[in-house]
Amino acid sequence: MTANQQRGREAENLARRFLEEQGLRLLAQNWLCRRGELDLVMLDGDTVVFVEVRYRRHAAWGGALESVDARKQARIALAAEYFLQQEKRWGKHPCRFDVIALGATSGPTDRPEWIKNAFDA
Repeated sequence: MTANQQRGREAENLARRFLEEQGLRLLAQNWLCRRGELDLVMLDGDTVVFVEVRYRRHAAWGGALESVDARKQARIALAAEYFLQQEKRWGKHPCRFDVIALGATSGPTDRPEWIKNAFDA
């Protein structure tokens, strides 16, 4: 695992703990399929939440939030659709797409910046 991958995993773990403290329950982490990867899949009440975790060390490369562009959103939506097809028990639940931003936009020691309903599929 590269240093960047390690930092990414650490950011995902921090985001997961933060969301669990907010009352969400983990359904899957680093869920892989042929259409992509879902960083976190959480349950918020009865809503399935697909969480993209973005970490940026330097603001010069763009903030964590800005890095979730339309192409990335489309990839996440396709992976989420596949997740719901594979995990049928969650298929009838409402869904949303959130982003957790860490790093340059929020400061490394600050609380994660949680954007609910960051985009629509």
